[in-house]
Amino acid sequence: MSRVLVIDDEPYILLMLKKLFEKEGFEVDIAINGDEGIRIFSKYPADVIITDIVMPEKEGLETIREFKQTNPDLKIIAISGGGRIDSKEYLDSARLFGASKVFRKPFKQREMVNAVNELLKEQ
Repeated sequence: MSRVLVIDDEPYILLMLKKLFEKEGFEVDIAINGDEGIRIFSKYPADVIITDIVMPEKEGLETIREFKQTNPDLKIIAISGGGRIDSKEYLDSARLFGASKVFRKPFKQREMVNAVNELLKEQ
């Protein structure tokens, strides 16, 4: 069974993605920021990580960079609803930092599931 780690500071997004992927047969871990996500990943390595960009404490770009330094082949999906700047700029940066795919919030649930399944086929 494949494992997904979702990192986001919005409880609604965490719960929605957890329920969505559990319904699809995945094991799902959730974290409220990058620091917590890295701690969880060290205990329960995920096959795919979905991370928000704008979060308190350790934000998404730094989190992506840290994951990619220690796990260069790790599949990461970045999501963002924006912040002080347009989400497109955050998502473009996430690609540069190593995100495999990016989604602007709000996103279609089926598209997210399809993206995770595509990334798993690449492994």
